[in-house]
Amino acid sequence: MLMIRTIVRPEKVHQVMQGLLEAGFPAVTKISVVGRGKQRGLRVGDVVYDEIPKEMLIVVVPDNDKDFVIRAIIENAKSSGEGKFGDGKIFISSVEEVYTISSGEKETEPLLATKEA
Repeated sequence: MLMIRTIVRPEKVHQVMQGLLEAGFPAVTKISVVGRGKQRGLRVGDVVYDEIPKEMLIVVVPDNDKDFVIRAIIENAKSSGEGKFGDGKIFISSVEEVYTISSGEKETEPLLATKEA
């Protein structure tokens, strides 16, 4: 299993979540975050905004769905046709175990998968 964390523009979060839902991945965690990327914030006249509001979306998927999910995120998060600085990042990390709190049961990858074959 893989955890895919993506940082996107706030105005794109609904579109990305809808794209994931339509791709068969309805389970998403959304967190409001602030930060800056390579552009080091935003300058408007003499004022520098060091922390730019963004949204973090987290989804856990089976390993074999990684490329499919990444494509769905990129297609929906990119500004205009070609994309722009500040559109965001995608981070991938391994998930060793998943437990359902209500039942205490350990989940397996086939149970975790929600995408229809």
